[in-house]
Amino acid sequence: MTIAIFLGALLGAMALGVPIAFSLLACGAALMWHMDMFDPQILAQNTIEGANSFPLLAVPFFMLAGEIMNAGGLSRRIVHFAMTLVGHVRGGLGYVGIMAAVLMAALSGSAVADAAALAALLLPMMNRAGYDTARSAGLLSAAGIIAPIIPPSIGFVVFGVAANVSISKLFLAGIVPGVLLGAALWITWWWLVRTDKIQPAPRATRAEIAAAFKDATLALGMPLIVVVGLKMGVFTPTEAAVVAAVYALLVSMLVYRELRLRELYRLFEAAAKTSAIIMFLVAAAMVSAWMITVANLPAEVISLLQPLLDRPTLLMIAIMVLTMVVGTAMDMTPTILILTPVLMPIVKAAGIDPVYFGVLFMINNAIGLITPPVGTVLSTVAGVGKVSMDDVTRGVWPFMVAQFAMMFLMVFFPQLVMVPARWFYG
Repeated sequence: MTIAIFLGALLGAMALGVPIAFSLLACGAALMWHMDMFDPQILAQNTIEGANSFPLLAVPFFMLAGEIMNAGGLSRRIVHFAMTLVGHVRGGLGYVGIMAAVLMAALSGSAVADAAALAALLLPMMNRAGYDTARSAGLLSAAGIIAPIIPPSIGFVVFGVAANVSISKLFLAGIVPGVLLGAALWITWWWLVRTDKIQPAPRATRAEIAAAFKDATLALGMPLIVVVGLKMGVFTPTEAAVVAAVYALLVSMLVYRELRLRELYRLFEAAAKTSAIIMFLVAAAMVSAWMITVANLPAEVISLLQPLLDRPTLLMIAIMVLTMVVGTAMDMTPTILILTPVLMPIVKAAGIDPVYFGVLFMINNAIGLITPPVGTVLSTVAGVGKVSMDDVTRGVWPFMVAQFAMMFLMVFFPQLVMVPARWFYG
């Protein structure tokens, strides 16, 4: 009965068009009413406590770093450097997009920001070169969702807070899986363009490659500082977010000089608006998470999944399929906040490593950003690239399937995630 009320209140409110944050509050209030303990003071107190978290301070600073990165020329220099390396091969601009996405993922942590930058910089070039528009837009959409996996990752911050898992370990564990997602795109793109007759760009000389690398050195240095700082324990993830934002700001204004003082207000405003949405979602989710614990909802779910607790791989497959279904209708942050309090007790009862689960869960939620019909990243690429939503959706399918295949490969072979992760965080 408790599960029915939880799902009924949540889905019912969403079906009526109530924003997800308010749907989460309604869900918590419905559970309180059912348990005869409704108290507005408890609702307000848990909402305030939900946002009162030091690790969550990383969210606005990582958002600001992403905004500055795109406006200050860091993204453009990374794309140009990738162009000098692989722009001359068949389908070269696609490989440039994948390489740039992996490198840019280590700068912003936001799939929407990276996808928008890639679409603005590369899609017009790909169209002029004669690439299929739908396929190109689909590739750039799929490449953009690598951002929440490779540190710094806003998604990992939200999951770490919701699940009480080390954010530093999640960051370091996401490096290799993020690169593997890029490898899946690389292979898929190679297969799709192997018979294309498009004339590639001229091969860059060693001098041009060296000049492009020199120009992009400071942009490439930012992820190195963040990863090394986390591994050596120099700063926490929250402090890393501040370092990233300040570093991007100094490089953009004092070295590249592409960012003007008068533009800062617009960037701060954009980062603040996005951060406010995420923070309110987290705050509202704390109410439903508290009620889930009080109602002992995880114990009911565990009893339903009891036959799978001794078979962790089958349990992970079931959870991944559930997350895939939810991801078709819901954005990444709400999915994390709704499912994490329910799934974490099950994961722990089955003896699954929480960091490993967090990485797979985040990959699934990231792919959900390009899963129709919601697909936030698909909408972003369609808007920025001036491509119809139908074309982007049609073009993304082979890349989305490749990324799901890589995700399930990690389910069957956890060593792909945990062996490099343990090396990174010792």
